[in-house]
Amino acid sequence: MRPQKTAMLVAQRIVADIRKSGYTAGDRLPPEKTMLEQYQIGRGTLRESLRFLELQGVIALKPGPGGGPVVQQPDSSGLSTALTLLLQFENAPFRTIAESREGLEPMMARLSATRMSGEQLEELRYSVEQMGESIEDEDVFLEMNRRFHDVIAHGSGNVMFGHLVGSLLGMLDGSAIGFDYPVHRRTAVYEAHAAIYRAIADRDPTASFEAMHDHISAYSRYAERKFPELLDTPISWTSS
Repeated sequence: MRPQKTAMLVAQRIVADIRKSGYTAGDRLPPEKTMLEQYQIGRGTLRESLRFLELQGVIALKPGPGGGPVVQQPDSSGLSTALTLLLQFENAPFRTIAESREGLEPMMARLSATRMSGEQLEELRYSVEQMGESIEDEDVFLEMNRRFHDVIAHGSGNVMFGHLVGSLLGMLDGSAIGFDYPVHRRTAVYEAHAAIYRAIADRDPTASFEAMHDHISAYSRYAERKFPELLDTPISWTSS
């Protein structure tokens, strides 16, 4: 194994110190002079470490007087980019993501049936109602569709699922890669979401699993029947 670069090791120490010091999003890190003394490194190495952390969404580098590194809350965008690049260099098709969702999301729904909070359940209900009331508006449909699956992923009580589904949904954005959602298809999705919501609201893990499995399987069959060439298209960073 190649030894890690000094800048990477310093980045890891900075992250450890952020946690140890109790910094939260919006807090400023110490000034450059203090960090140079604290980590006993040169200015170039420190700046490389900070640039890496900025790319990972851990900090933002604010310019000008009173600027410097400010702590941020990372989101799933970095994970999405990393996964997209990995899959692109494997020449993996979009079907890879659809199959992953078919395996993961029913499990998330089952966990959500026993772990989802009352507040999250209300947010889930809202997404279903808004989708039903705005079935003619594809923009609202797509927004509520993403919100529905995102709430279930986080409602599973598994943080990994929350970030993973956020990444997968971003990578398999049907509207971006060319999938069409006619009104009859939107109606079918709405009815499936309503069935999943009822199962989770009833706190029924088995019914939640089965309803989500049926929903994702139906989506996969629809995509396979209508857009097989798109599912076979290799994943590309530029198309995600």
